Amino acid sequence: MTKDIFSNFLKEINSESSRPAGFSKSKFKKIGIVGSGLMGHGIAYVSSYYGFEVVLIDKSKKNVLNAFLKIEKMFKVQVKQNFISNKKMEQSLGKIKVSIDIADLKGCELVIEAVYEDIGLKSNITLSAENIMEKSGVFSSNTSTIPIAKLAEVSVRPENFIGLHFFSPVHKMKLVEIIKSDSTSSKTLARALDFITAIKKIPIVVNDSPGFFTTRVFMKYAMEGLALLHEGNDAHAIESAGKAAGFPVGPLAVLDEISLKVALNIRNQDRKNTNKNVTKPLNEPWDEVLSLMVNDYGRLGRINRKGFYDYPERNVKKLWPGLGGKITSIRNKISENQMSERLIFSQIIEALKCYDQGVLNSLAEANVGSVYGWGFPSPGVFSYIENYGIDNFKNKSNHLLKSFGNRFSVPSFFNKVKSINELFS
Repeated sequence: MTKDIFSNFLKEINSESSRPAGFSKSKFKKIGIVGSGLMGHGIAYVSSYYGFEVVLIDKSKKNVLNAFLKIEKMFKVQVKQNFISNKKMEQSLGKIKVSIDIADLKGCELVIEAVYEDIGLKSNITLSAENIMEKSGVFSSNTSTIPIAKLAEVSVRPENFIGLHFFSPVHKMKLVEIIKSDSTSSKTLARALDFITAIKKIPIVVNDSPGFFTTRVFMKYAMEGLALLHEGNDAHAIESAGKAAGFPVGPLAVLDEISLKVALNIRNQDRKNTNKNVTKPLNEPWDEVLSLMVNDYGRLGRINRKGFYDYPERNVKKLWPGLGGKITSIRNKISENQMSERLIFSQIIEALKCYDQGVLNSLAEANVGSVYGWGFPSPGVFSYIENYGIDNFKNKSNHLLKSFGNRFSVPSFFNKVKSINELFS
């Protein structure tokens, strides 16, 4: 039954119900990607695989050459596993041009900016790229946190500006979150959807907001894991609770993969996005854990081979023994089931806030986005409420609110909701 429900959500998205009517299908030929890091070269790989001419740009010749070698290695793995032929690999690689000259964006009908989360840097790229690319082209940002309207402030064509949030690793992850601001035109949205469909990804369309949908909700899983750690729960037990809840990996392992420094930057960026006082120290329980790990112990995650886990060169990763005494002196253990509930409920409540703030457009996109975006148990974040029982969910949320604080407070509108299907009716 769960599989059938999720299949119906997928069918709704694949029916292109989010695509504005009245626009002919776009057929992009030349794609520009600025930033050759993990996301940038992943997008280049997928785009070239599906026949697009790609120019991949970075400020460093070493960076773009290394990126090309990584793309080549990805294709060779596909050849070795008999998924593609040598001829297909050579054709795809032949479509990629690497460059350190932004002037090579000339003729690009779509540009994807994929540099790190810095508004100043992204703004400079926007100004330079829009000067060179096709005037009628689409400019997009792969940002995961910064509002599109904020990034589009410098754009000379804000109606052509949109967010295309890919997930890592790009060649494996099926979802792309498309973010439209109030200025984004219907034609630009239609063209963005055409591109994402052409590279065989699953698009969800959301409205502009700090962190959008996926980053906002996913980060609650990771942060609640840190709250549990801060309270003195055993790290092994926390990771087991995440898996018991139905997630592919535990919240601490997830943070190691995205980098603890990145997580800390997301927290800081969130405050800037929401105009909170950036001079005051962050004061949630997870903030202290992140600060200790990054600033006191220099543990950034897999990126420097030490985070919540240690990563020996010739051995499997193991949880850092120092977690036992260096993060908190409190010992306040709760059951695995209680931990699992907190990990789940923290995300669902944030998703309800996204709905309340107008970020989400459909039940199908919310559920599919949660499953394909970060591995929420199928059939998705809102279907979980229906399966749990909406009254039971309200009661449990109220209990968590009284026990653990305001982050478990559901939006006021939800108290009147009798069925999840009411949300988007």
